[in-house]
Amino acid sequence: MDWGMKNRMARIFKPNDNRTVMLAVDHGYFLGPTERLEIPSKTIEPLIPYADSLMLTRGVLRTSVKSTSDLPIVLRVSGGVSIISKDLSNEAITTSIEDAIRVNASAVTLSIFVGAEHEHQSLINLARLVNEGERYGIPVLAVTAVGKEMARDARYLSLACRIAAELGAHMVKTYYCENFEKVVEACPVPVIIAGGKKTSELDALQLTYNAIQHGASGVDMGRNIWQSDYPIAMLKAVRAIVHENFNFKESCDLFNRELKVKETER
Repeated sequence: MDWGMKNRMARIFKPNDNRTVMLAVDHGYFLGPTERLEIPSKTIEPLIPYADSLMLTRGVLRTSVKSTSDLPIVLRVSGGVSIISKDLSNEAITTSIEDAIRVNASAVTLSIFVGAEHEHQSLINLARLVNEGERYGIPVLAVTAVGKEMARDARYLSLACRIAAELGAHMVKTYYCENFEKVVEACPVPVIIAGGKKTSELDALQLTYNAIQHGASGVDMGRNIWQSDYPIAMLKAVRAIVHENFNFKESCDLFNRELKVKETER
């Protein structure tokens, strides 16, 4: 790994603990105006001070994030389908590596669909993106997307994560599951967890704590942050688990303290 690649990875994973809190706001690329992400700039701006990086598309980056921001960007470069499509696995590369360089991305990301109809296409997309990234020293995050028919268990997620790493992905995003430590052990690159669908704040904090305890290198959380009624408090609590080694109770206490401050400000 050359200096440029190492430098970009160090922007995303804090060097003191090699962990990251990534804020995912790329949902619109296939979901459209998702609830509480209808106006991206309104959602993103207050959260920027508490995230280590932003995962988003070039369209939202250019229109909804100030050019003065120094927050590292993980650029979504795959797409081509929508939520009304019959097969969400039929993605292609939609953004060139040159455009990623133009927007000063620290990394690029795409989804792979192991076991889905377009598995082969998505894996070739990853291999080609890694080749492009290596040429310019830009790391690649592979997202192990999981369809309804696929089990989110350690056996399947280990398969998907390992394949992504074997094809050259520099980091992998996947789901937390029982025996998650087996997924991490089988993957030779950092594994971060997806927040998934919106759950209660306590459940999301428990998920974060469990994942970190079992070897995750961080989180890439979206809806469980910005669909919360208290997104800043939620992001602070998640950050405390990832970077300050808070346990579940300590993170809940922090979240509740932040709520009291918010209520006082009202």
